[in-house]
Amino acid sequence: MTGAATLPLLSRAAASRRIRLGGPIFLKSNDPRELAREHRRLGYSAAYCPVVEVTDRDRIRAIEKAFAAENVVIAEVGAWKNILDPDPAKRKANLDYVISRCHLAEAVGAKCCVDIAGSYNPTVWYGPDPRNLSKEFFDATVDNCRHVIDSVRPKRTKFTIEIMPWNLPDGPDSYVELVRAVDRPAFGVHLDVCNAVNSPRHFYNNGRLIRECFQKLGQWIVSCHAKDLQWVPEYNVHFREVVPGRGQIDYATYLRELASLPRDAPLMLEHLKTSQDYEEGKLHIQTVASKIGISFA
Repeated sequence: MTGAATLPLLSRAAASRRIRLGGPIFLKSNDPRELAREHRRLGYSAAYCPVVEVTDRDRIRAIEKAFAAENVVIAEVGAWKNILDPDPAKRKANLDYVISRCHLAEAVGAKCCVDIAGSYNPTVWYGPDPRNLSKEFFDATVDNCRHVIDSVRPKRTKFTIEIMPWNLPDGPDSYVELVRAVDRPAFGVHLDVCNAVNSPRHFYNNGRLIRECFQKLGQWIVSCHAKDLQWVPEYNVHFREVVPGRGQIDYATYLRELASLPRDAPLMLEHLKTSQDYEEGKLHIQTVASKIGISFA
């Protein structure tokens, strides 16, 4: 893995950019003001959208106002449904749900609404299937993305698809191809670099992969995920998601590239189990950032 000493220095403009870090919180409250303040207490300046129905306009306005008052941006509204489910009725219901979530992202002023492209796997909504790397899958994903965007016509948010290790888009090149094919200004990139690590070559050289992702996708990136990968020795390749700092993801490169973007693109901790895990991951990211001269908003 490429060491930090070999990385190019940040430009003056990039060095002055402060990253927004966020993650889940564990405060049991429905009060938007309390929720926003809890993010700030934890050192977060970005958040996942609090629980709210798209029809609850008063609560949406209260969330937007409270979080803006604390300078905490809503990074994303998760959709997380299989919009390529092989069952036509389920696929339509899932697509309708994703549209409603994109409407919510627009209403609350989130950076993005995010989903994966889906899967043709009949039992696991994100699972592997040979057709998930096919032209059929790609063309259906283009149609779905256009349908979501054209149904919502968002002005403030972007609709995004996450890279997946075994489903398209499975890396920066296929994501560039997808962005160009969708051909909508409201289509953006949500980057999870761990999801792009789908081979030993990418694992060993993940710093290079991270730079490639930002080089090719940077103009469209609106939000990112933070976790880590650990290689579990077995007779086949098995990468396990772990707390940032316990794996091998090159966070110095990740943070440098993120700080070089010309816009806020929050870095959101995810997929950890406890508040202690999130605190550990947050402190690791902050420690790496401090060592390379990057600060947080």
